Amino acid sequence: MSTTVDAGTAERLVREQFAIIETGRLELAEHNVTPDFVNHRSITEPPAARGRGPGALQATVRWLRTAFTDLEFELHRFELVGDTAIAWVTLYGRQTGAFVGHDPDDGSVTDVFPATGRSFATRQVHWFRIAGDGIAEHDAVRDDLGLARQLGWVPPRPAYVIRMLLARRRARAGR
Repeated sequence: MSTTVDAGTAERLVREQFAIIETGRLELAEHNVTPDFVNHRSITEPPAARGRGPGALQATVRWLRTAFTDLEFELHRFELVGDTAIAWVTLYGRQTGAFVGHDPDDGSVTDVFPATGRSFATRQVHWFRIAGDGIAEHDAVRDDLGLARQLGWVPPRPAYVIRMLLARRRARAGR
């Protein structure tokens, strides 16, 4: 059942969630999301990010900020439909750390993309279900192939594939 949400509150919450990712101010997650918050895009993130509530958002932020710096969301358009806020954005950043992918079932490390130092700009659309004074659910569509191309992950060059395999071995050994 959809309820009507104040547009100002919804936009503030969405902008705040983007700011949490940009700045790494994890304490803001406590009041940004509901205790049962769920991120539907967290399937290949670390297991802690697949949980619920502020801790899951904090785990996602730590995971992203380990791989990327200079993160900035440019909000192009914002709409509120019932209790769902929709944000069309471009995410800018630079890969300065390893980006680690995890198995959807057991959470083990599946892929590691070593830092390239390259910058990126990728279009995204995010959906946020607002419940009371917090975000209860998040989903998104992202241009991950465009991101991978900009960062030099694809097409894979032989030297980079070797770096990926060595980084994955290190990540699995460190687990």
